[in-house]
Amino acid sequence: MGDLRVNVPATTSTEDPSPLFELYRGSYATELLVVATAHLGVFGHLAKVPLSGVELARRLGLERRPFQVLMTGLRAMGTVEVDGEGRYRLTPMAEAHLVAGCPHDVGDYFSLAAASPGVLALLERLRTNRPADADGAGAGFIYRDGIRSAMEGEAGARFFTMALAGRAKTVAPVLAEVVSLGEAKRLLDVGGGTGLYSLAFLRANPGLKAVVWDRPEVLRVAAEFAEGSGVQERLELRAGDMFSDPVPEGVDVVLLSNILHDWDEAECLALLKRLGAALVPGTRLLIHDVFLDDDLGGPLPVALYSAALFSLTEGRAYSAAEYGAMLEATGFRVLDRKSTRVHCGVLVAVRC
Repeated sequence: MGDLRVNVPATTSTEDPSPLFELYRGSYATELLVVATAHLGVFGHLAKVPLSGVELARRLGLERRPFQVLMTGLRAMGTVEVDGEGRYRLTPMAEAHLVAGCPHDVGDYFSLAAASPGVLALLERLRTNRPADADGAGAGFIYRDGIRSAMEGEAGARFFTMALAGRAKTVAPVLAEVVSLGEAKRLLDVGGGTGLYSLAFLRANPGLKAVVWDRPEVLRVAAEFAEGSGVQERLELRAGDMFSDPVPEGVDVVLLSNILHDWDEAECLALLKRLGAALVPGTRLLIHDVFLDDDLGGPLPVALYSAALFSLTEGRAYSAAEYGAMLEATGFRVLDRKSTRVHCGVLVAVRC
């Protein structure tokens, strides 16, 4: 207790910090571009003829997830595009400046960063399709039974949970403003971390109760945020594993805020299927996350965030269309989509 950073803003900031996050994630643009030019030779493979995704991934030696993260980033940077037959091809800028041996090739300049730690780390992540880990034996910043995680230790869980609070403080009040829960009785915040999103909804909806469902060490931090919030009497902190423990009952709204992007598609579907099986028809499901364009070609800030997610978790950024397909496959129907802040938005769905 007593950490001066543990505070819960009651109002929405008038200043949008999105540009700061774009600057922070800008290093991934450098790393993706240098990996593509100096290590994988992406532009050389596409110099003569367009290639299907399957063929290009084969030539690069990449599995589906890392290939998608890389190509989304390159498309968002304006170096690669997709033709009418779904094949990847170079943009005019890339043809003029990124093909080795061409008169105006600038690739050698980018090779100055080829041995930088960030570039080599991203290259390793792409080639192995595994996230960075905390100690060489597991995934550092996600938890799932069977993998070692920093989130199971007090220090690691506190550090990462407090780090994520920096964004949630400014985004949570906006989410509570744009999604009305006036008739809801009980919210389930899956993987709710600090509980900041639940606290924002509780403040905005006096008749609402909420359950933050997360790992025990994470909930220690959530308890600190709840203390003195003025709504803690309506907040329950419940320890559990969202992939294996029974889903808390008696809820009419479920929130997945920045959760699904930590996992590959199979795990996303598995979690949504578990929730769908436990919820009664009419229960609302909120997916609050960043969304790639439906054609997976951008936007650049989300494409770079996808590279960050890929490096630290087993997931990536998804499009609203991809989430919509997952929801439809697991018994939900999308009702609405709204924007929040820091490149995030919310899909509002209902259990059919």
